[in-house]
Amino acid sequence: MAEIVLVRHGQANSAAKDELSYDRLSDLGHQQARWLGEHLSATNGHFDNVICGDMRRHRETAAGIGFDNPQVDARWNELSYFALSEALERKTGAPHPGDTGGFITHVDEVFSHWKADGLDDVPETYANFDARVTAALEDAAQLGGRSLVVTSTGVIAMVLRHVLDLSHHGHMKMIVQTANTSLHRVERLHDTFYVAEYGATPHLDAPDRRAARTHY
Repeated sequence: MAEIVLVRHGQANSAAKDELSYDRLSDLGHQQARWLGEHLSATNGHFDNVICGDMRRHRETAAGIGFDNPQVDARWNELSYFALSEALERKTGAPHPGDTGGFITHVDEVFSHWKADGLDDVPETYANFDARVTAALEDAAQLGGRSLVVTSTGVIAMVLRHVLDLSHHGHMKMIVQTANTSLHRVERLHDTFYVAEYGATPHLDAPDRRAARTHY
């Protein structure tokens, strides 16, 4: 059996207007990662493999948890949402959302156009993103044992879409409900993947930490 624990990075720069400025943890994001590390250390936090994407927010989250030298695999990098948003705006005039409510509608529209190859001049196609995430998941499972993977919302949602055979609507729900430093446990048994845990934030369950739960 292989167990893969996916972790979304800590809160990043939610006020950013581009990918570069978004790609760093906020003070709260660093704290979320440290709290998660303390929780894992206290509850059998041994992992045979520790992997993260090569984005700054992934490395910072891994370090905060307590892993300074993870295996870096760029296939676990997030999709380029700002670039996709700009492509959608060029096509339809829809601006990048300015609030949470706007994002929920916006992400559905972005993915609908992207999946249909309806966005021009984007860093990668939906099919390529799908393929790299699927390959990364398969390779992590091949390592065997227990693996921790620090990654991002879009990647986690794509993994869950595959494992649970989600519809487009279900896939979008996963994207908007993936909290910062949340845990998502996938197990592989007899060549089949199963979701064993979704969206857990046990390190933020104490009453004095509930305000530290964030999605953006």
